[in-house]
Amino acid sequence: MPTQEHMKQVLQAYIDAFNAGDAAAITGLYAEDAVVEDPVGNPQLVGRAAIEEFYTGAIAGGAKLGLDGPIRGSHGDRAAMAFTIDVPGLRIRAIDVMTFGADGKIVRMDAHWGPDDIEKT
Repeated sequence: MPTQEHMKQVLQAYIDAFNAGDAAAITGLYAEDAVVEDPVGNPQLVGRAAIEEFYTGAIAGGAKLGLDGPIRGSHGDRAAMAFTIDVPGLRIRAIDVMTFGADGKIVRMDAHWGPDDIEKT
């Protein structure tokens, strides 16, 4: 199981790569058969190709991420972060929970945000 330190470093790398506009670097943090559900309740994206397409679109839309507090670890294989997504004209407050495989790659990402977490700017 990956260490808490490793999981936190991966989530920070995720934020940094997103804000640098590097969808390939984000995708590289994921396992080949990873699953993304963003937001929870939407259809799942499965595999790196679908995940990279998702992040490429989000970055192209002008989204930027900012942490709302420290990245949190766990006593298991998950880490989470509360953050704000600023998109031109919108702000979304979200919590992402990442599940890690034994190799330290993200195997699942669940994004928690709903209609009440979106505000117009």
